[in-house]
Amino acid sequence: MALQTLDLWNLVQDRPEIDPNDLAAAVISQATEEPLDYRTRLLIRDSVDALRHFWGTKRADSWLARCPCKERIDTICKEPFDKIGFPSLRRRLLDKTKPERVRQFFEFVGQQLRHPVRVYVAGSIALIVRGYLSRRTEDVDVVDEVPEEIRENHALLSNLEKTFGLHFGHVQTRYFPMGWQERAHSLDTFGHLQVFLLDVHDVFLSKLFSARLKDREDLLVLATQLDKAVLAEKLKTSAASFLTAPRLLQLATDNWQILYGEALPQ
Repeated sequence: MALQTLDLWNLVQDRPEIDPNDLAAAVISQATEEPLDYRTRLLIRDSVDALRHFWGTKRADSWLARCPCKERIDTICKEPFDKIGFPSLRRRLLDKTKPERVRQFFEFVGQQLRHPVRVYVAGSIALIVRGYLSRRTEDVDVVDEVPEEIRENHALLSNLEKTFGLHFGHVQTRYFPMGWQERAHSLDTFGHLQVFLLDVHDVFLSKLFSARLKDREDLLVLATQLDKAVLAEKLKTSAASFLTAPRLLQLATDNWQILYGEALPQ
């Protein structure tokens, strides 16, 4: 499983979306270090400003009051900086979808089922649950189709959205590399619901052939955690059929160039 760091610079540079609690923890960690250069102090100031904008003054002040390095953060925030150095922080703050919340979602579903049901979960949820990705999503993407016992239970689907802020979606099998099902990993059995997660490499490759901005953002995060040589080999073996379609080939070529600054392996 991927390791998530709370280093402030890594957090800000590597994640398109940032959880406010992660940012707050990273600010505290960074503020205890010595020495702090101008840009790092500016990043701390702008991070606190973003938290205040996201949480509101009351909650931000309450958080700051509990900080072990409150006085130092206060001092930094009062410095006469020339300008805002990290203006994107405000719009990038979003409460992330937590793995334990996803498990509660599956448990709730499993308790409502009368018969055993198996689902294969792809997309961002498969990455969030295993720690490769930390961001917000509302979609639990099931490969092929949402089982009938779930999709026909409209009361259940409504309750899931209200309680967890998540809903089932589906993605067709043709978007995944050959043999994906054999490489899927069992997450757990929740009542009558058995959940498998697609392998991270298969999810990566499915996103490599996508034009969606969100998929490209996920690829940038995954590329720092996965072995490029392994991805290149899997691309040529399990995803070779995708490369015969001109449009898909172009998308993969463009995305690979963005990720690694080199031509797509052939």
